[in-house]
Amino acid sequence: MILNVSGRTDIVAFYSRWFLNRYKEGFVDVRNPFYPKLISRIYFKDVDAIVFCTKNPLPILNDLKKFEKPILFQVTLTPYKKDIEPHVPSKGLIIEGIKKISMMIGIENVFVRYDPIFISHTYTVSYHKKAFEHMCCLLEGSIKAIIVSFLDDYKNVRKNKAILDSMEMTEKMYEEIGRSFSESARRHGMTVQTCFEDRNLVEYGFIKEDCLSQKLAFRVTGKTYKPWKARKEKKCHCVEMVDIGVYNSCKHFCKYCYANFDEKRVEENFKHHEENASLLIGHIEKEDVIKIRTK
Repeated sequence: MILNVSGRTDIVAFYSRWFLNRYKEGFVDVRNPFYPKLISRIYFKDVDAIVFCTKNPLPILNDLKKFEKPILFQVTLTPYKKDIEPHVPSKGLIIEGIKKISMMIGIENVFVRYDPIFISHTYTVSYHKKAFEHMCCLLEGSIKAIIVSFLDDYKNVRKNKAILDSMEMTEKMYEEIGRSFSESARRHGMTVQTCFEDRNLVEYGFIKEDCLSQKLAFRVTGKTYKPWKARKEKKCHCVEMVDIGVYNSCKHFCKYCYANFDEKRVEENFKHHEENASLLIGHIEKEDVIKIRTK
């Protein structure tokens, strides 16, 4: 299996010590978010590769050499300020972190997510074009691929509607972003793509690719994986990953986040986190059913 660390929260940024402890211990327990009494136990001997998804890779940089498994990094790097991303560290520091990761695990194994894009009176199309070009310039030679997505209508997005001030995307906006981003990426030796989007912008120069394609998964692990069944109907062809995160546990508090929708619950969950526990949040209870997951 391929481990996703993590789409439900930022384990690298806030729970690196816990993950390193689990890796050393040899297994991790994951509570099913839809059936809370069901726990999957995953042994790292059954893990073929680890995909780290994070906005802040800095806490785990000095420990990457400890992982004997193949590693991919997807680092989300956006141009938003503290009004939108209150607790994300300086983007300059993140960029330096990406450069270091690239040198450690190889340029072909590091991806940047410019994700999500939304247009507002503050964050205009022109703003994004300039920010994207600047990012490409700073990361030239350190990454080859950038993944883009657009703002979705999540519960948290609706709650923060006034703060986000987002406009409905027009075809003119898609075209301007598509052409500008494609040219910036090409000029700096990179590709740009969407994934899990209705609009892939290939007509404006984007490549058609998936975040974790069968080809990429085979290159990293030497194994063939089927597409993710849960996303097949939404035209996503990424291979399936097993997420070990917990919703409502990321303390970045980004206003567009799909995985957080209750900041009070985030704070409460954080109180129930212990670095030496097998679960990210809380402990195994008597009523829980533990099942070994191998794929």
